Amino acid sequence: MRRGLNERHIRFMALGSAIGTGLFYGSAGAIQRAGPSVLLAYLIGGVAIFLTMRALGEMAVRTPVSGSFGHYATRYLGPYLGFLTGWSYAFSMLMVCLADVTVFGLYMSFWFPDTPRWIWVLSIVCLIGAINLCSVKVFGELEFWLSLLKVVAIVAMIAAGLGVLLAGIQTGGATAADASGFSNLWRHGGFFPNGVQGMIASFSVVMFAFGGIEVIGMTAGEARDPQRMIPRAINSVPLRILLFYVLTLTVLMAIFPWPGITGDSSPFVQIFSGLGMASAASVLNLVVISAVISAINSDIFSTGRMLYGMAANGQAPMVFSRLSRFGVPWMTVVMMGVALLGGVVLNYLLPDKLFMAFASMVTFSVVWVWLMILLSQVAMRRSLSGPEAAALHFPVPFWPYGQAFAIVFMLFIFIVLGVFPETRLALFVGLGWLALLSAAYWLWGRPGRSRGQPPSFQHS
Repeated sequence: MRRGLNERHIRFMALGSAIGTGLFYGSAGAIQRAGPSVLLAYLIGGVAIFLTMRALGEMAVRTPVSGSFGHYATRYLGPYLGFLTGWSYAFSMLMVCLADVTVFGLYMSFWFPDTPRWIWVLSIVCLIGAINLCSVKVFGELEFWLSLLKVVAIVAMIAAGLGVLLAGIQTGGATAADASGFSNLWRHGGFFPNGVQGMIASFSVVMFAFGGIEVIGMTAGEARDPQRMIPRAINSVPLRILLFYVLTLTVLMAIFPWPGITGDSSPFVQIFSGLGMASAASVLNLVVISAVISAINSDIFSTGRMLYGMAANGQAPMVFSRLSRFGVPWMTVVMMGVALLGGVVLNYLLPDKLFMAFASMVTFSVVWVWLMILLSQVAMRRSLSGPEAAALHFPVPFWPYGQAFAIVFMLFIFIVLGVFPETRLALFVGLGWLALLSAAYWLWGRPGRSRGQPPSFQHS
């Protein structure tokens, strides 16, 4: 594979990975569950995500390979957990893509309400598939411009929203009880209007929003200078969480009382409409469409690199290790494209029932992957001698207490999924997926191989 990603590409991929469907479309669900206390949920979840990304960064800088955390799980936790991690990540990226192409169809319906939604889903599947068959440099350039658009839009929304609040401008039709102001963060039932339980319930949506941020580690195998570029990208994670999630949603809930955020549309539509801009909805629609295209693009990229690395380890069919003349694992792009065509069919049959179903399944899978990243880093660190650990170029902070907190938090998210009825199905589906993968591993991986060899996929 070719190291065609420069620092500009990776930095904006890191920025863009924090701004996607989970923020533009899914944040309404988190606000409905928690009210203003969702801000605390994003902060707590953000700390755990940063520690997870630092764990990934420690391993990626030490061993920059394609396949990233799938490779590390195999190396430090064993082939069985490596197999589960790699295929779980591929499954989660497929679910994210299905959710995102569904949302793309919804957004295009804003401009073309009479056009069947499945037509837009089919068009975006073909477009993104073609882009991912090009060289990694083309992918990096596209992500740079799409991420730049998203970042500019977020900053503009924050600046305009703060201007509305500081100038005391009220939104159209607002009553005295709905007046804009930071007091909206505690005036409507307090900061915890649904209690601490409401904030805890929001974690399932909050963690879905963070999904995809691990793409930073996936770039290590194609970065020109991973020892320098990966740490810079990962260290920007706290600022991105504060800017894109906490500050943005603070401004949004200050302008609009949180009970008025219904989830019928993106909450960001309300912030533009409140500014009295005639073309606000169209401007926002362009931004959220760019966010969806960027997310699908990154997800297919990440899946291709994961399965490429797994094929090299014998944990996936060797066909996934074949590269095009541009250095792209083309078979994975084809596989994802075919799978996403299933999304076209689903959008034809069930156009209004798909997003939350896919999103809840993603939460289980990505939290499982993050847990495996943390456990892999702990196992790696314990395998190092004192001088080797001291020589690490990008060691995790707060070792070992920070990693213990992050591991406990990820386990806590599984409990949250099981406790609340609306997410319990995701836990059952996730556990069923792991059981299915385990059966596949023992049927096709274990039989007939000697101790220490990778699964027999490499002979297929």
